[in-house]
Amino acid sequence: MNSNVVTEQLTAAGRAIEHDSFAIIDAEVGRHDYRPEQWPIVRRMIHANADFEFNGLTDFHADAVAAGLAAILAGGTRVVADVEMICVGLSASRLAHFGITTHQFISDADVIEQAKAEETTRAVQAMRKAHRQGLLDGAIVGIGNAPTALIEVVRLIREEGARPALVIGMPVGFVSAAESKDLMAEVADVPWIVIRGRKGGSTLVVAAIHALLGIAEARQREQQASAA
Repeated sequence: MNSNVVTEQLTAAGRAIEHDSFAIIDAEVGRHDYRPEQWPIVRRMIHANADFEFNGLTDFHADAVAAGLAAILAGGTRVVADVEMICVGLSASRLAHFGITTHQFISDADVIEQAKAEETTRAVQAMRKAHRQGLLDGAIVGIGNAPTALIEVVRLIREEGARPALVIGMPVGFVSAAESKDLMAEVADVPWIVIRGRKGGSTLVVAAIHALLGIAEARQREQQASAA
């Protein structure tokens, strides 16, 4: 029985539907090679899109889950997103429980102006702005829309020493989407979760973060019970 409170649906009916959905996914998914701490993340992503192909397409850096949980449980962690959709999609009450703040700059006037001046994308300039403001280091970075944002995050890691706690790289699309995720997966010293290929989207980033928040609350409650 799930003892989580903050990261569960607010009504008994909502909780029952979500738990039944997870049980159906577990029954129908077939074989998978994910570790026990990875599977709840993949399962919630499947739940978000009703797409079983994420069993196999989702790939994890060896330290990804541990790094994400450590960042969440430390409190006060930032989520830096490429688009507003991710920030809006995340549960405000779940974020508040862990003191997490969200940041995105895609529509800022200075970002748009700089993108035009340098003939780059707004997504690139948004990531650069986040880095200039010191927001990337120690953050959970969620990229669900713009491959150029993920490519820029990789460049900032390699060339400018940015050190996010975790990068969730799931941009969707036909131009550079698959390539951007393959590039992220080549990074060894910053943990990541990516979806291989063209599939992705902000909904999946939100699902992955919500799954991590759920695991984090369970760990938190275990620690509290042990201390009691």
